[in-house]
Amino acid sequence: MSRRKGKPGDLILATLTWFGALVMFAPIAWMVLTSFKTERDAVSFPPKLFFTPTLEHYRHIFDNDFASFALISVLTTFVSTAIVIVLAVPAAYALSVRPVPKWRDVLFFFISTKMMPIAAAIVPLYLVGRTFGLLNTPTILIIVYMSMNLPLAIWMIRSFMSEIPKEVFDAVKVDGASRLREVWTIIVPLIRPGLASTALLCGIFAWNEFFLAVNLTTTNSNLPVFLQKFLSFGQLYTAQVAAVATIINIPVVAAGWLAQKSLTRGLTFGAVR
Repeated sequence: MSRRKGKPGDLILATLTWFGALVMFAPIAWMVLTSFKTERDAVSFPPKLFFTPTLEHYRHIFDNDFASFALISVLTTFVSTAIVIVLAVPAAYALSVRPVPKWRDVLFFFISTKMMPIAAAIVPLYLVGRTFGLLNTPTILIIVYMSMNLPLAIWMIRSFMSEIPKEVFDAVKVDGASRLREVWTIIVPLIRPGLASTALLCGIFAWNEFFLAVNLTTTNSNLPVFLQKFLSFGQLYTAQVAAVATIINIPVVAAGWLAQKSLTRGLTFGAVR
C-alpha cells in the first residue's frame, strides 16, 4: 500500500509552525548567549556571534545574596500554589458538581476580581501590610499571590470538573459515599492532569511576579526583585542582567518540560469525548 503524500497545506502549516517557534525562541536564545559575553561584547554593534565565553557574570550572581532571594521565591511559589489548589478544589466542587444557590453570581464575583488594575490595589495592600507588620516579609507575598491566583484556579478546576460524565456522580450517589470521599477519592484522581496544569500556571505567575513584590518588599523578596539590583542607567550591566534572567527562567522551563504531558492533557481535558 503506497504511502499517502502530504498535502501542500500541511507543508505550509508545518513551515509556519517552525517559523513561529523559532521567532518565539530567538529572544530566549539571545538572552542565554548574551549571558556568556563580557559587558563590552554584549553592547557591541553589530552584535557579536563569535566571542570568548565567560562565567564571570554567573559567579557574580552568587556573590550578591542570591540564595536568600531564591529561597523566598521557592517558598512563596510553592506555599501559595499549594494553598490555592487546596482551596480551589472544594470551591470548584461547590460551583459545578453540587452548585450552591446563585453560583453564577459567585463565579462572576471571582472573575471580577481579576478586572481591577493591579496598580489600583497596591496602596490598600501596602497600608494593610504596614498595619499588620507584614511589609518586607514572605508572608505578604504568599497572601497576595494566593489571592491573585485563586480566582483563576477556581475557574480552571471547575471547567475540568464539569467535563466529568454525570454517570460517575450518579454511581457515587447510589454507593452512598460522603461528599468528602467523593471529592478526594473520586473527583481529584479524575482531574489530576487538570490540577497539574492549574498548579503549573499558578506557580509560573507567582514565580514571575514583580510589581507587587517590588512595592511590598525590599531585602526579603523574590528573584525578579533581585534582578532589579543589576539594572542601572549609568553603567553597563546587559550581560549580567541576561545571566540573572537565565537563572530565573531555568526552574520555569524545567517545570514546564517535566510536566508537559500533564499540562497538555490538562489544557485539552474534555476536548475530545
